[in-house]
Amino acid sequence: MNVNPALSRARWAIPWVVQLCRVMAVLFALFLSQGVQAAVAIPGLSSAAEKPAAEAAPADALTPAKLADLLDDPTTRDKLIEQLRAQAAAPSQPASGTDPTAAPPSLPTRIATGAQDFLATMGTNAQTAVDELTAVVQNRGMVPERRERLITTLVSLAIVAAATLIVFGVLRAIAAFAYTRIDKWAATPSLSAVGPVRSAARAMFVRRAGAIVGALLIDMAIVLLAGMAGYATAMYAERPYGAVTTAQSLFVNAFVAVGITRALIRAVFATRYPALRLFTMADETAQYWNVRLGHIAAVVGYGLLLVEPVAQSLLSPALGELLGLAIMITAYIYAVRIIWRNRNLLREHLKQRAERASIHSFGTALRLLARSWHFLAIGYFTVLLIVSQVDTQEALPFMVQATVQSVVALAVGSLVIMLLATMLAQRIRLPEDVRRKLPMLEARVNAYVPAGLRGVGVLVRIVVALFVLDAWRVFDLSRWISSAAGAKAIGVVVHVAIVLLVAAVVWTLIASIIEHRLSTQEGRSLPTARERTLLALFRNATLIVIVTMTVMVVLSQIGVDIGPLIAGAGVVGLAIGFGSQKLVQDIITGIFIQLENGMNQNDVVQVAGIFGTVEKITIRSVGIRTLDGGYHLIPFSSVDVVSNHMRDFSYHLGEYTISHRESVDDAIQHLRQAFDELMQDELLAPEVLEDVSIPGVTALNEKGATIRVLIKTTPGMQWAVQRGYNRLVKKHFNAAGIELPYPHTVLYFGQDKNGYAPPANVFMQTERAANTHNARAAGHTRRQLSKEQGEASEDVLGNELERTAEADDEAAADSAATQAADASQGPEVSQNKKPA
Repeated sequence: MNVNPALSRARWAIPWVVQLCRVMAVLFALFLSQGVQAAVAIPGLSSAAEKPAAEAAPADALTPAKLADLLDDPTTRDKLIEQLRAQAAAPSQPASGTDPTAAPPSLPTRIATGAQDFLATMGTNAQTAVDELTAVVQNRGMVPERRERLITTLVSLAIVAAATLIVFGVLRAIAAFAYTRIDKWAATPSLSAVGPVRSAARAMFVRRAGAIVGALLIDMAIVLLAGMAGYATAMYAERPYGAVTTAQSLFVNAFVAVGITRALIRAVFATRYPALRLFTMADETAQYWNVRLGHIAAVVGYGLLLVEPVAQSLLSPALGELLGLAIMITAYIYAVRIIWRNRNLLREHLKQRAERASIHSFGTALRLLARSWHFLAIGYFTVLLIVSQVDTQEALPFMVQATVQSVVALAVGSLVIMLLATMLAQRIRLPEDVRRKLPMLEARVNAYVPAGLRGVGVLVRIVVALFVLDAWRVFDLSRWISSAAGAKAIGVVVHVAIVLLVAAVVWTLIASIIEHRLSTQEGRSLPTARERTLLALFRNATLIVIVTMTVMVVLSQIGVDIGPLIAGAGVVGLAIGFGSQKLVQDIITGIFIQLENGMNQNDVVQVAGIFGTVEKITIRSVGIRTLDGGYHLIPFSSVDVVSNHMRDFSYHLGEYTISHRESVDDAIQHLRQAFDELMQDELLAPEVLEDVSIPGVTALNEKGATIRVLIKTTPGMQWAVQRGYNRLVKKHFNAAGIELPYPHTVLYFGQDKNGYAPPANVFMQTERAANTHNARAAGHTRRQLSKEQGEASEDVLGNELERTAEADDEAAADSAATQAADASQGPEVSQNKKPA
C-alpha cells in the first residue's frame, strides 16, 4: 500500500510537536512567572497576566465626581479627615494575605502561577473572540459605522501598499543594472594587485567587502525610498491632505522593517550575484535560504507590526491577540521545520569550514557551532515567539536590538581574536647585540608574550559573552559595572594582571642578568665553575621566591585571606620537618657542601659510588652523568664522601711493568724520552704543570718489575695526558725492544738421584695425527680387541676403536729399545732431552 510521504512525515512530527508545545508552555510560564517580566527585564514590556486584573477593577471605584460630592458635604469631609488621620497614626500593617517574613516563592511555584495566568488570559481572549465572531456572523456585532470604517481602512491601506510595492519594484529593476556591474567588478581581480599571492588575496578581499557593503547600502536606500513613497501616498492620496491613518503608518513602518531585514538576508545569500555573497556557497543553497528566511521575516514582521495592531483596532483586542498568536505559531513551526530538516547538511558544511580554518580557535568554534547550531536557531525563534506574546509592540524592536548587539559583539570579538592569533604566529626578534649578550631573553620573551596574548583572548571571549547576555537581558552589564560587585571584580582582574606582569618582568630581568654573567661571549672573562654553580642556585631560589610571592599576592587580590595560609604553612612546615627528616638532612648536607665548595657544575666527581660529571646541583640533590650516558640523581643525604678530581691540580699516575730480564734503568730512560716527546705536543704540553716524576720500582712480582710515573697536570686533564703518554710509552718500548710481561708458566720435570731427568716423550704433529684415526670418542668405554676383531670392526659406523693389543705391545717394545740406546750413549744425552 502506497503511503503519502507528506502524511508519513506529519505522523512522525506529531509526537515531536507535542513535546515542543510542552516545552513552549513551560517557557511561557517561566517568562510570565516574574510579574512584570523581571526574568527578561525588557523595558516597556507589560505582563499579559496583569491585564485581567486591570480589567477586573471594582465597578464602584471612586470617581472624581463622587470625590467632589464627598468633599462638598461638611459631615462627610470631617469623617474623611478623621479616617485619614487615624490611618496615619496607626502603624502600617502588611497587606492581607502576605507575610513580610515569608520566603519568596520557589521556581516551580512561579512556573505554575505563570502558566495558570497565561492560560487564563488565553482562555479569556479565546472566549471573547468566539463571542465576537459569533455576533459578527449573526449580524449582531458589526454595526454599519464599524463596517464602513473597516472597509475604508482596508482600501486606504491597499492604496498605500500598492504604491509602495510598485515604487520598490521599479527601483529594484533599475538597481539590477548596478548590482550586475558591482558583481562583475568584485569578481574581477584588481590589475594593481601585483605582488605576492598573499597581497593579491588581501586586495581581492578588500575589493569584495567593499562591493558587498555598497550593494547593501543601495538595497537599504531602495527600501527607504519606497517607504517614503508610500508615506507620501498616504499623505496626499485622500483629503484632507497630510492626514495619515494609523493603519497606513503601521504598514509603512512594517514595510521598512521587513525590507531592511530582507536586505540583510540578501547581503548574505545573494541569489543572482555570487560575488556579492557574504559567504561562499552554491546558487541552489543561496536560493533556498534566501526564499525561506525572507518568508519568515515577512510573516513575522507584517504579522506583528501590521496585522495584529490593525485587528486589535478594527475588530477587538482579544481577536487581535489570538490572530497574532496564530501567526507567530505558524511562523515558529515553519522555521523549526526548516531548521530541523537542514541540521545535518549545515553541520557537515560547518565541519568542512572548520577543517579549512587557519586559526585553531576559529576551527574549534566552528566545530562547536556545527554540533549546536540548530538548538541555537530554535532557541532564537522560541524567544521571538515568547516575547511577541508578552508585548507585541516591543517584541521586534527588542529582537532587532538584541540580534544587532550580539552580531556586533561577536564580529568585534572575532576580529580581536584574529589579530591576537596573527600576533601569536609571529615570533619576536631581538637585535643581534641583545641576543649575543642575553642569549635566552628572546626565547623567554617568545614564551611569555604568547601566554599573555592567550590571557587577553580569554578576557575578550568573556567580554563578548557578557555583551551577548546583556543583549538578551539575561545579564545587565551596565548595572553590574556600576555596582560595587562589578567594580570590585574589574579591579581584581586589573590588579592580578598587574601583579603577573610585574612578576614576569622581574623574573625576566633577574634571569637575563644571570645569563649575561654566565654567557661565554668574546671579550669577557669566562665564569668559574663556582660562579656557575652559585648563580644557578640563586636563579632557582629566586624563581621559587617570585612564584610564592606572586601566588600569595594573587590570592590576596582575589579575596582569599592569606594570614591563615601563612600560619598554616608554619605549622605544616614543622609537621613536615618532623615527618621528613631525610629531606631536612638532604637540604642541610647540600648547604654545607656548597659552603665548603665541595663540588660545582662540570666537575668530575665520585659520589655515593657513582663516578661522572656534575650536570646539575640543587639545594637537595646532585645530578651526575656517567661515561655510559646514564644520569644519576643522588640526594645529599646519601653522600658520605665527595671525591672531586677537579681541584687545583691533578696527577697522571702510571704503573708500567716490564719483564724480569729487562733493565730497569733502560726502561726509566725510555720513559723520560716518552715524556720529552709528550712535551712537544701543542695541545697536551700546556696542561702539564711540572717535569715528570719517576720514583722508581714499586713492586716485584711474578709478572715482572713495576715502575711508577707521576705527571702533574691541570685539573681535569690528567686523563687526556694519560692517553697521550701511554701511546708514547708503547712506542718507545717497542723501538727499544723492552718487553712488557704477559702471563706465562715455567714447567720443571725434576731429576733423580743420579741427576737424570725422566724421559719426556715428544711426538711430532704428523705422527700424532696419523695415530689418532682410532681415537676413543668422549664417553665410550675403553676396551681392547684382537687384531682380527679390530679389522672387522673398522667399517662399523660410529664405533671408534682403540688400538688393538698387538699394536700396543709393538709400541711398548719400540720404546724400550729407544731407552736402551740412550742409556748406552751416556747421561748427557738424557740431560739434553729435558724440556726447556
